[in-house]
Amino acid sequence: MATRDRPLSPHLQVYRFMYTMALSIAHRITGVALSAGFLVFAWWLTALAIGPAYYDYVAHLLGTPLGLLVLAGFVLAFWYHFCAGLRHLIFDTGRMLEKPDARRSAAFVIVGTLVMTLLSFWAIWELAARNGGAA
Repeated sequence: MATRDRPLSPHLQVYRFMYTMALSIAHRITGVALSAGFLVFAWWLTALAIGPAYYDYVAHLLGTPLGLLVLAGFVLAFWYHFCAGLRHLIFDTGRMLEKPDARRSAAFVIVGTLVMTLLSFWAIWELAARNGGAA
């Protein structure tokens, strides 16, 4: 069998990388991140079921700066994946596939993610303030 000298992935040379492609890739990455985040959520629920001592241990770990960063990343990934998922559902209907519409919907994903993430943080902050620092 003869081999040909041609690129294995010619599409990488044809298509220009655009931010709409980056959003689609980020949608997949946040899906994986959410899977890991839900494992943390399951761990927290398990600690809740085991008892107060283990729950306090898990709550302490999640309350550390690294734990809070992980939780903040989870909230951000959730809202990004949600907004990008809506965008993909609209694409599945055959709508908004033209470049200007796709770019406009990409802006919606970014703005929607930021707004919903900030609203979530604000709601958590308010809840914690009303409960004496414990959300």
